[in-house]
Amino acid sequence: MGGMLAVAAQLAPAYSSPLVGADECDGTESALGSKDFLDGGPGRSRNPPICSTMSAGNSLLSFSLGAAAGVAACGTLYWALNKQAQPKPSAETSRNEVNGSFPEPVVEPPKEAEPPADPPAPPPAAPEDRPADAPESCPGVSSEQAGKSESCAGCPNQALCASGEAKKKDPAVADIQDRLKSVKRKILVLSGKGGVGKSTVSAQLSFGFSGRGMDVGLLDVDICGPSVPRMLGLLGQDVHQSSEGWSPVYVDDHLAVMSIGFMLPNQDDAIIWRGPRKNGLIKQFLTDVNWGELDALIIDTPPGTSDEHLSIVTYLQDAKVDGAVIVTTPQEVSLMDVRKEINFCRKVGLPVLGVIENMSGFACPKCGHEERIFCPSTGGAMAMCQQMEVPYLGSVPLDGRVAAAGDQGMPLSQLQPDGPVAKCIDKVIEAILKETDKK
Repeated sequence: MGGMLAVAAQLAPAYSSPLVGADECDGTESALGSKDFLDGGPGRSRNPPICSTMSAGNSLLSFSLGAAAGVAACGTLYWALNKQAQPKPSAETSRNEVNGSFPEPVVEPPKEAEPPADPPAPPPAAPEDRPADAPESCPGVSSEQAGKSESCAGCPNQALCASGEAKKKDPAVADIQDRLKSVKRKILVLSGKGGVGKSTVSAQLSFGFSGRGMDVGLLDVDICGPSVPRMLGLLGQDVHQSSEGWSPVYVDDHLAVMSIGFMLPNQDDAIIWRGPRKNGLIKQFLTDVNWGELDALIIDTPPGTSDEHLSIVTYLQDAKVDGAVIVTTPQEVSLMDVRKEINFCRKVGLPVLGVIENMSGFACPKCGHEERIFCPSTGGAMAMCQQMEVPYLGSVPLDGRVAAAGDQGMPLSQLQPDGPVAKCIDKVIEAILKETDKK
């Protein structure tokens, strides 16, 4: 700082001296505002404006240097006071700085782990008296909130539950239980969509069971599309009424069949019924048909999940249904509907006996070699069964003789008893018997 002041003192006289060439200027008197300054008279500088400007500049420079010296002095004083206020570093700190190392950081002790939060409570279990077509939040028909709860809005049973009639069990359920008490196995055949061969499988399973000497009944509840009479060669047959109810139509001594197709005056007539009327006929089939003693009753249902399925499950709730067999094809378009069908069965409490993959490949009629026709894009029915955790009953190849057997109403075993399709049907029957015997 002292050096800076010395330099400033040496520079001050230089800036205070007159300009070179202004030999008549005394350097002390300002000519600003005098007449001689304006006229450039004697005793004044030959350049009066420049001289006066330098005089003003000398004054400004002197003031600036003084201010700078004051600021520098204040800064020096502040630095000295701040230096004294800081603690003197220890020898250890100085040594660490020289060596380029730093003291070890202070490690805080770990905080105690908070106890884990309690897991969320599981959702309340569904009431046992919830109707099959009710929403999952149904309070149950025996609840005081039946038909009055917010979850009842939009339910088809709301008016029935609110009136209290739903608490009363349908007397038809007891009648059906009594009618089917002599039936050992009750098997539903389902499909996610139409055209996958559900009725064909139902017919060939019925032929296969009866071919083993078992007494079998086949009930066709596909009201709008009855095809069982054609597939069993019973077109033109009639249903007879007796004192014990409706008598089914018999294919032979071991196979009895009931279908709305036997009641149509013309096989080409369309059945255009609403849900309640179809449900009424299904109830009448289950209560009035005199099956007698059966080893197995196979129920061929319409595709999808409709009113007919809900009615069957409701009416058979006390009849101890063994389960459902679901028919599909290898394509994902069919499998995606089968997944819905499986979820439907789980919601209504219907066991799934297994899945049959129909048209899984083409069987050569000469050598029996099978070739894939509908290549599965997601692994087929077997992969789907593993994913959904349901049994895989087997596959049935695509064979023209199966269609011929259905058109002629004959069992496949008569057309080609040792063919690949007949063998596959036998394996499926064995798997179904194995699953039903577990119960």
